[in-house]
Amino acid sequence: MQDAPFADRAAASDGSDGRSPSSMVSSADVNGTEVYSPTGDHLGEIDHLMIDKQSGQIAYAVMRFGGFLGLGAAEHPVPWKKLRYDTGMGGFVTDITHEQLTGAPSWTESWFDDPDYRRRSYDYYGVSPYWL
Repeated sequence: MQDAPFADRAAASDGSDGRSPSSMVSSADVNGTEVYSPTGDHLGEIDHLMIDKQSGQIAYAVMRFGGFLGLGAAEHPVPWKKLRYDTGMGGFVTDITHEQLTGAPSWTESWFDDPDYRRRSYDYYGVSPYWL
């Protein structure tokens, strides 16, 4: 396995081969992962992650939702704490509704550097801030 690319090594076992599933995953493998409601309804997919450079914590998963075949899809940052990976579904599950996604606080091009947006978004989704 020494010659396998990094992402392949990180995803080397999903548990189906009798080995313990890895608790680590490459960010490249997270991008594109589907996101579901607790009842299994498809909400969207993860486009990319936003990582706080100072703390090293994942702050947001930017979700892509809506549209058809990628056309007309919207993107919205969701606090990482709102997602949990479900091995049975093969994707992330969240209690965020489609209505919450579409009604979330508006954001600008520099939202990731805006402490007011960060506070509003974490308050909106009802999760404790990662920076405290």
